[in-house]
Amino acid sequence: MSVLRPLDKQPGLNTATILLVGTEDALLQQLADSMLKEDCASELRVHLARSLPLPSSVDRPRIDLIVFVVNLHSKYSLRNVEESLRHVDATFFLGKAAFLATGAGRESHCSVHRNTVVKLAHTYRSPLFFCDLEMEGFQATMAQRLVRMLQICAGHVPGVSALNLLSLLRSSETLAPEDL
Repeated sequence: MSVLRPLDKQPGLNTATILLVGTEDALLQQLADSMLKEDCASELRVHLARSLPLPSSVDRPRIDLIVFVVNLHSKYSLRNVEESLRHVDATFFLGKAAFLATGAGRESHCSVHRNTVVKLAHTYRSPLFFCDLEMEGFQATMAQRLVRMLQICAGHVPGVSALNLLSLLRSSETLAPEDL
């Protein structure tokens, strides 16, 4: 079994690479396109994967941030993310991984309860974002946030590390563990 590790490749000079993992190909591609439109001092690379593990390739760049995308309208999407998590080294969860739940705007159509995704993110001590990627304005805002987070995780923002960012994001949570 191939486990994805954050430091298994050398960093590229002024390069930041994000991996979006999820079953919604069209939405992931739209999010990737929105990210690539963002103004970024680094060379931004966006890779998409339906699931992990990734095929072993010597050409694969170092991954600076992994975002697991769960569609709240699809139990398959949740199972796919849960299965993919088994192929990620624990050190990624020290500020270099996040969860993104999409489809929350139409809660009556959800087949995955929001609390299920909240518990998943809590278990992995990783930030969770809710965003309806089908809405262009929300998609653009999420793209901006992810690009900024990626720059931090890649080490391109002086004075701020992925762990600093993680602690800032964790301190802004309002959900107490006993509420889970």
